[in-house]
Amino acid sequence: MDGAMTRYRTADVAVDGGMLRVGVWDGPDANAPAVLLVHGVTASHLSWPLVADRLPEARVIAPDLRGRGRSNDVGGRAGLTAHARDLVAVLDALDVGSAVVVGHSMGAFVALVFADLHPGRVERLVLVDGGLPLDLPDGLSSDEVIQLVLGPTAERLSMRFASVGDYLDFWRRHPAFARDWSPALEAYLAYDLVGVEPDLHPSTSYATVAEDSVDQNTGTAISDALAAMRRPTLLLTAERGLLDQVPPLYSGERLPALLRTHPRLRHEAVADVNHYTIVLSARGADAVAAAIRGELAAADR
Repeated sequence: MDGAMTRYRTADVAVDGGMLRVGVWDGPDANAPAVLLVHGVTASHLSWPLVADRLPEARVIAPDLRGRGRSNDVGGRAGLTAHARDLVAVLDALDVGSAVVVGHSMGAFVALVFADLHPGRVERLVLVDGGLPLDLPDGLSSDEVIQLVLGPTAERLSMRFASVGDYLDFWRRHPAFARDWSPALEAYLAYDLVGVEPDLHPSTSYATVAEDSVDQNTGTAISDALAAMRRPTLLLTAERGLLDQVPPLYSGERLPALLRTHPRLRHEAVADVNHYTIVLSARGADAVAAAIRGELAAADR
C-alpha cells in the first residue's frame, strides 16, 4: 500500500448539512483520468487503498459518505439521492467533469442512482457485489432489513470499545477476514472509531444506515435507475457472502434471471473472495483494479 499512500491526501467538501471528508490519491499529472470510488453501508473511504494502489495511472477519489467516517456529523436527510447529490459536489470541488464510477455494496446502489440522475458525470460504471435488488422478504421493518442484511456488522454500531486493540480483536473473530488480515485492514478498522479511550465507538450513524437501507430496499430510486440504465455496466460479484459463506449475496441460482432482466449488465465473477475481501484483500483488489483499468481503456476510445 506504500505507493498509494505517497499519493494520498484528504479534502473536505461542502455539502448540504456540513463537510464531507474525501480521500484523494493523485495521478501522475493533471491529465490523469478520474476514478470515483463509493464505499459500502458502514464503511469509509479507507476501504479503497488496496484498489487505489493498483491504479497509479489514475486520480482516485473516494468520499466518506454522509453519516460515516469523518463525514458522520453531516446533518440532514440521507438516502440514495442525497448521496448522489453529494458525489456531484465532490466532483465539482475537485474540478472533475466526469469519472469512471465504482461502487461497492451499498455504494453500488449509490453509484447506480448517481449514474441515472447525473449521466454526464459518469464515463463508465462498475458495480461491486451490489446494485441489483437483494432477495428479501416483503414487509420488513428498517431494523429487520438491517439485521437480515448486515447482522453483527450493524450490531457493532451501538457497542463501545476500551481501545483500538479491542476493536481489532472484535473484527479478528469475524469469519470474513480469517485469511486476509493485513495492515491495510487494520488502518481501515482503526479509522472507523471515534471518541476517546476507554469509550470508543464506530463512527457510522445507525440512523443514517437505517434511512439508507430503507431507501435502498423499499424506495423507487434503484428500480428507476435499473429500468433506465443508459450505458453498459460491469457487475463484479464475490463467490461468498458477508460471513464468508455460500451462497453469496447474489447466488448462482438467482443471478442469471437478474442479468436477463437487465441486458446492459456485463457480469464477471471474482473467485476466492467474499463480500468484504473483494475490495479489502490483495486478491480482490487485483480483480477490481483490473476491471477498472479495462473501463478506463474503454472510456478513452
